[in-house]
Amino acid sequence: MADTALLQYLEGFLTAERKAKFTDILSRRTRHLTVAIQDVYQMHNTSAVIRSCDVFGVQDVHIIEERFSKRLDKNIAMGAQKWVDVHRYTSARACMDKLRSTGYRIIATTPHNDSCYVEDFDVSEKSALFFGTEKEGLSEEILSEADGYLKIPMAGFTESLNISVSAAIILHTLTGKLKKSSVPWGLSEEEILERRIDWSKKSIRSIAHILERYNENQNR
Repeated sequence: MADTALLQYLEGFLTAERKAKFTDILSRRTRHLTVAIQDVYQMHNTSAVIRSCDVFGVQDVHIIEERFSKRLDKNIAMGAQKWVDVHRYTSARACMDKLRSTGYRIIATTPHNDSCYVEDFDVSEKSALFFGTEKEGLSEEILSEADGYLKIPMAGFTESLNISVSAAIILHTLTGKLKKSSVPWGLSEEEILERRIDWSKKSIRSIAHILERYNENQNR
């Protein structure tokens, strides 16, 4: 459980404006939808997806790095990696198993089959949205085991969009739809407290020294 005493101590180092900002943003965060990206080669694409998750209030990103690692460009993410929880996996299997174990449907984004259009997608169930590379798309393993398929309507000759553009469009559409629904999409009180502690730590200079002093006081 989150340590409320630690949170109170840490928030003593934050401005009232900063604390209010955290409260406001966390009231609009969700784990009902999450994002997974598979073997994206270009670092700026991974970073841009993380930035979109932050913008649209999706708290977690799952990165599958079977072929490529360190797919995060902090300059493109513009600090979003501080506020979004990034989970890394060395295989698609490990990622899918983890997400299913926590109640998510595996939803593959692909234009090449009888996918559901994004505006028609049912947001009532917890869903993990999987994105692959623009050139190759998702692996056959993910496509064959997905619980559903999702696509963006296309009106031109081009059959696909850049992954970061696709993710932004889909997240904008689905989070908007989710927040207009009766689905309980928000974070739990415990999750909010955990994020407040984490974000407070990331906002305070010399946090190691401050935590050391807090622990010394607790042990007296």
